[in-house]
Amino acid sequence: MARVKIVKPDRVDDPIIQEIFSWVTDMEGAVPNHFYVEMNFPEYLKAKLGSTKVLWQLGELTLPEIQHIGILVSKANGCPYCTAAFCTILNYGLKTEEDYVKALAEEGLDMVEDSRLRIILNVALKANNDPKSVSDDDLDSLRDTGLSDKGIVQLIHLVSDFSSYNRLNLALQTDYDYRDMWRTIAFGWDPESGEPAGDNTRGT
Repeated sequence: MARVKIVKPDRVDDPIIQEIFSWVTDMEGAVPNHFYVEMNFPEYLKAKLGSTKVLWQLGELTLPEIQHIGILVSKANGCPYCTAAFCTILNYGLKTEEDYVKALAEEGLDMVEDSRLRIILNVALKANNDPKSVSDDDLDSLRDTGLSDKGIVQLIHLVSDFSSYNRLNLALQTDYDYRDMWRTIAFGWDPESGEPAGDNTRGT
């Protein structure tokens, strides 16, 4: 159970939050508990999601590439909630084949065949796991894929942004409300564990 209130207002009058909730419903099928946790600090929710929106829309990485980063970074950080969220966006919101997303959640980088995407994900995981290990050769490889310095900065900020969501959901134990399939594939979740089932209608 979440360690803070799940704030689900009867109505939302703030146009910025209305826009955020509308977008996430399109991408995920419903507003997830994570956003209601963040509603405990609505002023920061607007600023934080505004920053995320810039990272997702105004850089050089494509939206599918960004979701791949989110899935692998969240899995590396042990966050079933965020891993499922980005799987849902990639599968439901962006119409990526479910079998592909399942394989990505289970196998990670090993199943990625696209050379540009492999390079991007490899550097993202290095930046997440051991930032000082990112080398000049790694950055040159990103440039070879077509990224400029803007895209490189975008990539590192994305890793940090995803990691911050991971920490929030892990530390506050946000109630899981995605399909159980995602956490079972990525983390071996056991339905007999005693944890409540997720929302197995979302993104279907």
